[in-house]
This record gives sequence, structure tokens and C-alpha cells, in this order.
Amino acid sequence: MTKSVLCAVDISNGQDDVKTIQTAARMAALDGAQLDVIAVVPDYGMSSVGSFFSKDHHDKMVEEAKKQLNELVTGALDDTQNAKVRHIVSTGRAYEQVLKLAKKSDPELIVVGASKADFADYLLGPNAARIVRHATCSVYVVR
Repeated sequence: MTKSVLCAVDISNGQDDVKTIQTAARMAALDGAQLDVIAVVPDYGMSSVGSFFSKDHHDKMVEEAKKQLNELVTGALDDTQNAKVRHIVSTGRAYEQVLKLAKKSDPELIVVGASKADFADYLLGPNAARIVRHATCSVYVVR
């Protein structure tokens, strides 16, 4: 690995993705790769649900997501490691935004956490499964 490692987290899961971030950081450190951590917030603007929110709701949601992502990464890594991590907040469907960023940044590896799956998604959560199926690079799933 010489490019980057892309780590996708769900900030709504609280501390559940700490292990995922730590694993991604270890893998990036193996070859001196850049670590990028992405969190995706839903886009309510285009749906009928969006009409129930104020016009600045999305901006507030993104700012809060940035804060939560920073806290999550800071809690998972030490300050020196965190200073080198690119924190990315995107809007849309999680798997689409992760794959879009992967296409743009061409990482050597994507690291995702396996969600607590319900019966329909027993092996992997729906976002992780889609990322695994459609990524053009290797994907490491942290259980």
C-alpha cells in the first residue's frame, strides 16, 4: 500500500466504530499510507421528508457530523495519529458516497465495520455489503 486507506464509519453508532478506525489506522501505518475517515449524513432535501426541516437544517447536520466524527477519531487514535487523518463528511446514501470517494481518491483499501445485522442482512449490513460488492479495490470488514 502506498496510496491511502479509506475508513467508512457510522457516527450514529456511538463508539461502535472505534475498533474499525483503529484497524484502519494500523493498516495505513503498515505502509505509510494516508488514512481518510468518512462519515455520511442522509440527504433529506430531495424527498418529501425534507419539507419538514428548516432550510439550514442540512448545514447544521453536517457541522454536527464533523464534530462527532472528530470526537470519534480523537477517541480512537492518539493526537499525533489524528492530526494526520483526513476527516470527511459527505451527504447522501452511505454506500454511494463511500464508493464515489473511493473512485475519486483511488485508495488501496477500504475498511468498513460490520453492522449489527438483522435477519435480512445476516452476514453484513446493507451498506458494507454494497461496498464489498462494488468497490474496485480490496475491502476489509471489521467485525
